[in-house]
Amino acid sequence: MSPPTHDELAAQLVRLLDVRLLDPLEILLDGDEAVAALRDLVRIRAGRWAERIIDGDDATAIGMVMRVVATLHPDDGPFAPPPEWWGTPLGRAVAWRVGHPTAVSVSYAVAGAMLGITRQGVHDLVNRGRLARHPDGGVTSASVRDRLRARTDA
Repeated sequence: MSPPTHDELAAQLVRLLDVRLLDPLEILLDGDEAVAALRDLVRIRAGRWAERIIDGDDATAIGMVMRVVATLHPDDGPFAPPPEWWGTPLGRAVAWRVGHPTAVSVSYAVAGAMLGITRQGVHDLVNRGRLARHPDGGVTSASVRDRLRARTDA
């Protein structure tokens, strides 16, 4: 899978923040004009966030990814998005820049979703030494990230 464009990532961030944060806030505040100002601010900032995630140095990108994920997925449990999430612009950007943001290893199924291939494809890559097997099972998240980066650098 290739990383998303800035526009794809920014558009998804705007949609997610609208649905998860701003729409509920608008309901609570009875349509207050302050929410409209926040919507404008989110649209402006989403472009900057996308730029940091895609073009920033590793520390900047990782920090931005972690802030976005923590804001949009504030659950008390571990971050475990459904497999199809990895195909979204945000999921693709996270996989490409960070790997899995909270897991050192991922299952073959998750690795496949991150790479856009089947579990069998992941198994084949592990057997050929193209992905690193984790001692506790699955593959290392870093090896998935490195494979994605290598594919976009070529």
